[in-house]
Amino acid sequence: MPQLARRTGRAKPSAIMAVAEKAKKLKAEGRDIISFSIGVPNFLPGEHVYEAARKSLDKDSGQYGSNRGTDALLDAFLHHLEGSGLTGYTRRNIVAGVGAKHVLYNLAEALLDEGDTIAYPTPYWTTYQDIADIVGAVSLKLPCPPEQNYKLTPQQLDAALARKPKVFLFNNPSNPTGMVYSKDEVAALAEVVARHPDTWILLDDIYNRLVFDGVGYHNFLHFRPELRDRTVVIDSLSKTYGMPGWRVGLIAAPENVAQALVALNSNHITNLPEVVTAAAIAALTGPQDIPQRKCAEFATKRDRVLAALAGIPGVVCPRPEGAFYAFPDISVAFGKTHDGVVIHNDVDFCNALLEAKGVACVPGSAFGEPRALRISYTCADAQLDEGLSRIQAFFAELA
Repeated sequence: MPQLARRTGRAKPSAIMAVAEKAKKLKAEGRDIISFSIGVPNFLPGEHVYEAARKSLDKDSGQYGSNRGTDALLDAFLHHLEGSGLTGYTRRNIVAGVGAKHVLYNLAEALLDEGDTIAYPTPYWTTYQDIADIVGAVSLKLPCPPEQNYKLTPQQLDAALARKPKVFLFNNPSNPTGMVYSKDEVAALAEVVARHPDTWILLDDIYNRLVFDGVGYHNFLHFRPELRDRTVVIDSLSKTYGMPGWRVGLIAAPENVAQALVALNSNHITNLPEVVTAAAIAALTGPQDIPQRKCAEFATKRDRVLAALAGIPGVVCPRPEGAFYAFPDISVAFGKTHDGVVIHNDVDFCNALLEAKGVACVPGSAFGEPRALRISYTCADAQLDEGLSRIQAFFAELA
């Protein structure tokens, strides 16, 4: 019998989606489940986005579109970049894809040959390793434990880049930790990057409009604009605009990288649908009041999460300043029991928490940090408070 390609054996289902599906199944069975698992913003875009989509359907061409993205979409993203202080790009530097995950996969295909090395800090978004494995790249993981606030140091980065990885992938604000690098921290890392010219730089900045506490969004290119000729900035509409299901990802890149992604799009997807493109343009160019309001709401929710976790003896959670995640170190529970169930590790903890209290979280080992778990706190306030109360109760019942 014919065999599957070897790369399919390296493709793993998303650990995040596995937890979300288990929670959904239990809920369908009648269990009272509160899910802190999947990273969705849990709000909808403004009416102007839907109106643009409806109008596009009224004048649908029925034709193929651009492999790169329509000029109007490219211009809208260029304007978006300029609002973030990233200037000097033209349409030839911009490419759209079916979400940031698709864009990241295309970048891996474009930049990484089998056996090449991609470096990235740990904790990391699960998809980084999954994509690296599929294309046959070697992952160089740079451990950033809670003791250093889950942040990469210039010394770590310098040592890693001295090994000349083909790609360095940097996520700010971070999924899963919610940590945001300050202006000085980003400037220091940019100086290190500038000393190592043999590595492509991928900046996964999809949470760049979800930053709290006045920290601000900072990018390597703000400090060393000459890095533009080997840096790719990755963005998405999913988190900022409440549009994860619309699947729009975008990059700003050197022309040769952008053209490589255009060629891959021509073979993979051909183009984004007209209706999705119209909605994306409206989101980027229309009123920004909903994203701004939601960012403020997420900051308030973050405070509720931190207050609840601070009341649990032994739990440590570095203060997140962006996105909508908290990533507490819950290793104080390891070796203890709950209702006779021994908790050896983060997976045991999350399974016991879900079974006993109906709260779904993703184990930290899915993100490369087995002492932790991820809480996605975008649900309604009443659910958030109830879920946090159940977590507190679970810890109180450990023996």
